[in-house]
Amino acid sequence: MEAFNPSMTIPFSYTFTSTSSGSTTSHTITSPWMDPRIWSKLPSRLLDRVLTFLPPPAFFRARCVCKRWYALLFSNTFLELYIQVSPRHHWFLFFKHKTLKSYIYRNNNSNSNNDGTSETRATAFEGYLFDPCDVTWYRISFPLIPSGFSPASSSGGLICLISDEAGAKTLILCNPLIGTLTQLPPTLRPRLFPSIGLKISPSSIDVSVAGDDLISPYAVKNLSTESFHIDAGGFYSLWGTNSSLPRLCSLESGRMICVQSKFYCMNYSPFSVLSYDISSNTWINIQAPMRRFLRSPSLVENQGKLVLVAAVEKSKLNVPKSLRLWGLQSCGTAWVEIERMPQQLYLQFTELEAGNGFESVGHGEFIVIMIRGSDKALLFDIFMKRWQWIPPCPYVHGCNGGGGGYGGDGELHGFAYEPRIATPVTALLDQLTLPFQSFSG
Repeated sequence: MEAFNPSMTIPFSYTFTSTSSGSTTSHTITSPWMDPRIWSKLPSRLLDRVLTFLPPPAFFRARCVCKRWYALLFSNTFLELYIQVSPRHHWFLFFKHKTLKSYIYRNNNSNSNNDGTSETRATAFEGYLFDPCDVTWYRISFPLIPSGFSPASSSGGLICLISDEAGAKTLILCNPLIGTLTQLPPTLRPRLFPSIGLKISPSSIDVSVAGDDLISPYAVKNLSTESFHIDAGGFYSLWGTNSSLPRLCSLESGRMICVQSKFYCMNYSPFSVLSYDISSNTWINIQAPMRRFLRSPSLVENQGKLVLVAAVEKSKLNVPKSLRLWGLQSCGTAWVEIERMPQQLYLQFTELEAGNGFESVGHGEFIVIMIRGSDKALLFDIFMKRWQWIPPCPYVHGCNGGGGGYGGDGELHGFAYEPRIATPVTALLDQLTLPFQSFSG
């Protein structure tokens, strides 16, 4: 594949395909309030304000109405208004999960030629948007993503993708809605499967890459962090900030989330939580609640707070097995239980899970709990205290023939995602004069 421009600014519109509860929804609106005699006289500035409040799928459908609406993505005036008044949408974006085996054994991704050489087989890259308010799935394609990259983190309407091959890592920031790609300079240290932390604010970009730096020749984990920062004030650090993780930690989750100005990730054997303070460039180890009895723990963000979701198996002490949520207190070291799955629902959940484990991802007031190796998932509204089963994503259901579930590489891996049609902070990267590494697929 040819090298691409590090910052592509031309928007690319996408077609959203949506379903609700497993069937295609109709978007036909018949209402006396939509009288064209009224709407045709609406001032353009007021009409633009109305359009900024549309959810992304409705906005992209509306662009088919006329040339002016189609050109809104190219209008600086409209995009400035959009940034100011558009409401936040606490959605989720799911991808088919790549297993460790698929990284190492690539026979399924290549074809052998007659001369004995192999060629990479192009595969369509797509994601699945989930709207927890309407319980609706949307499919969205990524035609410009180069091969050999996988999603690793998300923040501020952007998805961070990382190169799969071991060595110096290349990262791409992608806006899924408009198709823009922005490449970061490659990391300085070689790595295998690092965890990625991403924080996007209106005026800055922070990225942290943590994991084994492949330096030790004795198969001993040498865990370290290198960070990237750039802001509107003109300060930047291109992977020049380094730090070591706490001793005896085992960073294996591959997932890092941002809560306020800190990155958090799970540590194993025994379970604990690793916290990285961006401003002070320091790591600390936080003891997890009931750490010796947890199963499938996950960290999620909820309204600016860190929440730990895990199953508890402590039956020997006459404590019922359950799935619980704990919130990290303001002191930064203590946990308080904030919710517990109803016991009858938990019994149904464990029967479906069958010991395969589960993964949790949170955004706003919502938490999605997905059972590994299946298409079963629960949605929890932490404000309404409401649990409900999510209809399976219709675009991947049964795609691998594994008894109706996703199975294998079809298993979904989710990220908190706030859909935005404008992410102007990526323009800061255009100020960098250092040459970027080009790559080929």
